[in-house]
Amino acid sequence: MRNSKNQFSVYRLTVLALMIALVQTSRLVFSFLPNVQPVTTILILMTITFGVVDAIIVGCGSIIVSNLFLGMGPWTLSQVVAFTIIILVSYAFSLCIKKLDGDFIYWVIFSGVTGILFGFIISVIQALMYQMVFPAFIGYWIAGIWFDVYHAIGNSVFMVLLYTPLIPMFNKINRKIKKSPS
Repeated sequence: MRNSKNQFSVYRLTVLALMIALVQTSRLVFSFLPNVQPVTTILILMTITFGVVDAIIVGCGSIIVSNLFLGMGPWTLSQVVAFTIIILVSYAFSLCIKKLDGDFIYWVIFSGVTGILFGFIISVIQALMYQMVFPAFIGYWIAGIWFDVYHAIGNSVFMVLLYTPLIPMFNKINRKIKKSPS
């Protein structure tokens, strides 16, 4: 069900490039709302259907391209690391959730939790970059918790809106990738 790590057909590369464009554009369209963008939700759905490698490629690519428009800085590395961790956690969660029925509600809750997780990871990385002591880190993280809550609510809403249309579409595209010549 997942794509092979070594097989990058022209079709697969095209799909990945288009997915980077989709995620990057969705990030720019919602950039006026603080931390409310469908990026995390799309990457979670990509992890479920395409696998970890493709989701990481799209996540890193979309962050780099969108930060060319929004501004590049040390936060770019933090975002890449945070999205990579979320993709890996999403994959682990997908392995656990296969045993449960009615997985949609679990994905809605999980996507909300990833909004808080994303902010925490960003705060930890920024604290390490700027050599903050622990009390300063706690204050830094708490100061940004409202943005994490916005991210969590946005992720849950986007999961409700995007899960049903994107999962079948991503599965269909993934089947085509597997059939495409190397």
